[in-house]
Amino acid sequence: MVSTATGKVGEPQSGPSEDDLFEVLSNRRRRYAVHAIKQEGEAVKLGDIAERVASWEYDVAKSELSYDERKRVYTALQQSHLPTMDDAGIVKYNKERGIIEPKPALKDADVYLDIVQGSEIPWSQYYLGLSGVMASLVLGLWVGAWPLTMVPTLGWMVGIVVAFAMSAAIHTYYSKRTRIGSGDTPPELER
Repeated sequence: MVSTATGKVGEPQSGPSEDDLFEVLSNRRRRYAVHAIKQEGEAVKLGDIAERVASWEYDVAKSELSYDERKRVYTALQQSHLPTMDDAGIVKYNKERGIIEPKPALKDADVYLDIVQGSEIPWSQYYLGLSGVMASLVLGLWVGAWPLTMVPTLGWMVGIVVAFAMSAAIHTYYSKRTRIGSGDTPPELER
């Protein structure tokens, strides 16, 4: 038996598969719903989630939403998006009661997103570039290139460590800020 969650033969599936998570997160409205449900952290009414999602989609305060805007989002969540999320195993959706309960797999749903805004570069490319610069620096030190030899080797080593430590600290801060379910609005709406 092949597990779709781990891709390893003979292991039972422990939660939604990557394909299921990608399917859920491929739709903006579902990402907004995931964000709102994660913010709650417990069972929540469909109407509350629909209102929050509609507010983000239409970029207006909840009090300024029209009946049609609320209804459009409510209906789409009820008929399509929440059943998809329930099938994927990240929420338990009780259609009769209109209640959505997060499942443990919801906590890890945003691991599959690398939110890159505007002209930003992905962190993986940033670290690759930083490593290249530092490797060039070490090579220059090794061959005794001037003006690199004017600073003691220990100073360069401290500088390299500080550069990676600061980058990691900034990356950690940024990652927490852009995590689905943290913050007032979904990360893709952050300006």
